Amino acid sequence: MALTPQDVSRIAHLARLELSGAEQALMLEQLGNFFRIVEQMSAVDTRGVEPLSTPLSAVQAVPLRLRDDAVTETDQRAANQRSAPAVEAGLFLVPQVIE
Repeated sequence: MALTPQDVSRIAHLARLELSGAEQALMLEQLGNFFRIVEQMSAVDTRGVEPLSTPLSAVQAVPLRLRDDAVTETDQRAANQRSAPAVEAGLFLVPQVIE
């Protein structure tokens, strides 16, 4: 994917960055390098490769430290909803924002 200087200007505008001409040229080069790496990675056939839970699991067994799924707090719904302007059946009522 080849980027143009106009693409870099648009990206900078969307990111609310003000770049000088030299900075835009550098950013064009850096983004181009990034996309080349992404293209190389996309070209690799990864079918049959299991995802890693952590990069360390590629070189050693890493036990997952999971805690028991147990309730540790009491139900505070009524107290949390006390300051809400509108509540119904335990749910917060909010104004409709999507038609």
